[in-house]
Amino acid sequence: MTTPPPPQLLLGCGILQKEIRFLIDKNGWPLETHFLDSALHIDFGKLSLALTSALDCHAEPQVIVFYGSCHPQMESILKAARTFRTAGQNCVEMLLGPERFSAELEQGAFFLLEEWARRWERIVTATFGTNLKVIREIYQGDRSYLLGITTPCSGDFKAEAEEAGRLVGLPLRWMDISLDNLERVLQKAMERRMRAA
Repeated sequence: MTTPPPPQLLLGCGILQKEIRFLIDKNGWPLETHFLDSALHIDFGKLSLALTSALDCHAEPQVIVFYGSCHPQMESILKAARTFRTAGQNCVEMLLGPERFSAELEQGAFFLLEEWARRWERIVTATFGTNLKVIREIYQGDRSYLLGITTPCSGDFKAEAEEAGRLVGLPLRWMDISLDNLERVLQKAMERRMRAA
């Protein structure tokens, strides 16, 4: 009688939780989830504390961390917890794939996902304050448009995205994206975890 593999847990940013849960259901992956607040990346102290606390609470399952390089100490946090993260610079690259992500970034995109769009003003003012002139100078300094990204799991966040564009003074474009690249990223991470178990 073979022993079943230890449970796997995907622990990390909640920005794409609808998409990740969809893929888990679609593929029947034996993968549990623990999602953290998607706005933690704006405060390195809070992100470090939340991530290390969550990792400490989940010593039993085989943990995969769903984050990009969203914290300057990310790799050392993961090394201390004897785990690793999904491959990719950030969640948008994991969703779009590196080529598409880089191409839009080079054209001046600031990426807008549904979760952020719905909390945009709160996140932006918590990061940069409430002075509209300062906010617009920051965003317009090196970005030329907001790119609203929709997936098969997205709700209608058109109004929130348009308001985000007005707040930062950038035009809004849209991109519909499949979950194919995200699915590959997660599959590779699970395979890596199984090899390391």
